[in-house]
Amino acid sequence: MSHPTDTLPQLYSYGHELDMAEDKVGWLRESNDAADDMEELHRRFEEDGYLYMPGYLDRDEVLAARASLTDRLAEAGVLDPAYPTIDGVCKPGSGYVFKPEITANNPAIQNLLYSGRLPEFYSKFLNEPIRHYDFTWLRAIGPGKGTNPHCDLPYMGRGTHSHMTCWVPYGDISLTLGGLMILEGSHKRMDLLKNYVYRDVDGFCENKPKEVETAKAGKWSFSGSLSHNPPVVREKFGGRWLTTEFKAGDFITFGMFLVHASLDNRTENRLRISSDARYQRASEPIDERWVGINPPGHSTAGKRGRIC
Repeated sequence: MSHPTDTLPQLYSYGHELDMAEDKVGWLRESNDAADDMEELHRRFEEDGYLYMPGYLDRDEVLAARASLTDRLAEAGVLDPAYPTIDGVCKPGSGYVFKPEITANNPAIQNLLYSGRLPEFYSKFLNEPIRHYDFTWLRAIGPGKGTNPHCDLPYMGRGTHSHMTCWVPYGDISLTLGGLMILEGSHKRMDLLKNYVYRDVDGFCENKPKEVETAKAGKWSFSGSLSHNPPVVREKFGGRWLTTEFKAGDFITFGMFLVHASLDNRTENRLRISSDARYQRASEPIDERWVGINPPGHSTAGKRGRIC
């Protein structure tokens, strides 16, 4: 975005005010100008740790996918029936709605994410045949706190570490509605990440009874979160928190070592609807937790014990 940072309103993440100084917050770099220049995209991805591609997807197709989701959210009783379903107005107290099941057997979502423009992009970018996880992370975030700072690898690191996240907003997302934000340059800070990022949220110590009990209950001993305080993370890592006002048709992609979070949803009653999908080279090993018709994910079947 070309807007100067002094046009940004006060931003909030995980209940904290962000420091709005121009060296602490800014806009994402747009890379749609280099959409067909893989060499330049590789250069930017190495430098920035992400690629933000505004308008790359067909807006009407994304909005049709949104309609398929809001219809299912209405059926689940999440939406306020006094408003048009497509508006995504939630009932009071809806909070965080994690419903990945409404993306399965949903042609509008499956076609958008796993055929056409997106897999073609990843095939070109990764320069070989690709595959995607069979699980799609669908989130509808109501008013309140967004997602706290984390990297993705602790949740999906049993295969290749070169796979990529694709975050798609289903609708226009203002700064008030609260979209994704990334911590500038954080993917290069392995000095700060190495003791965190390689931990597995579904790993547990077989020789520690409390951890065994937690795993049997299908819970985590380690949540995968880096912090609950985005301003403190920024102070530690340096760089800026980068975000934008996303539009239907945008996507942003990044690797497993990039620290990211989201802004808080400070609307009165609107859901922020988005999904995460994952793509990788077909030749590389894949995390078994996310493969199959009903992937085990973070259930008890996904736990892995070791002697600590």
